[in-house]
Amino acid sequence: MPALLNKSLSVLAVPAFNDNYLWLIHDGRHAAVVDPGDAQPILAALEAHGLTLAAILTTHHHADHVGGVQTLLQRFKVPVFGPAGEAITGVTQRLVEGDAATIAELELSFSVLDVPGHTSGHIAYVAQGQPWLFCGDTLFAGGCGRLFEGSPGQMVSSLAKLSKLPGDTLVYCAHEYTISNLRFAIAVEPDNAQLVARMANEQAKRNRQQATVPSTIALENATNPFLRYRQPTIIASLNDSGRLTGRQLETGPVAAFAALREWKNSFK
Repeated sequence: MPALLNKSLSVLAVPAFNDNYLWLIHDGRHAAVVDPGDAQPILAALEAHGLTLAAILTTHHHADHVGGVQTLLQRFKVPVFGPAGEAITGVTQRLVEGDAATIAELELSFSVLDVPGHTSGHIAYVAQGQPWLFCGDTLFAGGCGRLFEGSPGQMVSSLAKLSKLPGDTLVYCAHEYTISNLRFAIAVEPDNAQLVARMANEQAKRNRQQATVPSTIALENATNPFLRYRQPTIIASLNDSGRLTGRQLETGPVAAFAALREWKNSFK
């Protein structure tokens, strides 16, 4: 896949497993990797592009995001950034919201956001001076992560932080789930013209075996039901499908979000 150029830095997508994207941020000489679930594709990409690893960034503890860390550390003695609230072997700098992750070799810093929900200590990285968000499994193109450890309220708060980033922010999520997410989104909000157009555009990309990520915050705000769960059209869909009771409506938007996430969990 081609690198996405921005000034002197590039972001390279490294496919792994069935549908993961591991991200390499580089300047042509040095690189940082985000969520290296598998070391071998990263080692191959580093060699192919003549890069030296300078840092590892992790968003959460799941194996498909951290499984390659130890192998990479056998080859490269580099700092490993990760969430303070999760146990990830090899992490040397434990981060919470408000901290910065700085990679001197790339002259690049990230601000850190706490975004629990998918896991209890999940974090995201927002690049400074570049329109880049690395959000792991919190926000997906057209969707959001399952709530394995956190609560609906936590995920609502986490997604709200991300949705308020500048609209041109590129969303580097970690999986190619876009088509299945958009199928669900259209079932929930079939009259959203931007969503219907997005589905056609993204399906065309997949037909050409192209990645659908990164997306943008503006596109997610316009088409992602998990950022739009307050919209009357989505509330109506939840009501019409019997997924919201009057009492749930009275408890507020978090109940609507929870019902939406439960619907997606069983959506075929």
